[in-house]
Amino acid sequence: MIKSELIERLAQVSRLSVNDSKIVVDTIFDTIVQTLVNGGRVELRNFGILSLKTRKARMGRNPKTGEQVFVGEKRVPYFKPGKAVLNALNGKK
Repeated sequence: MIKSELIERLAQVSRLSVNDSKIVVDTIFDTIVQTLVNGGRVELRNFGILSLKTRKARMGRNPKTGEQVFVGEKRVPYFKPGKAVLNALNGKK
């Protein structure tokens, strides 16, 4: 599913127009991103938790030349699925 399909689905199941549904989806995504940028975490009950993990700086390797390169520390998003999602994926109730 892509973002436009999500917007259309929201418009179908609600009384919102497609334009209003787009505003809702964009607002939710923007809020999630901003929360993560500020170092917070987003917990969506029965769905999962979005948080940040920090990868330490390390020495990497350029695959083309084999030369060692420094890879700096970086923050990456991490998703931990909720119990309901895991059960649905594995056919459990």
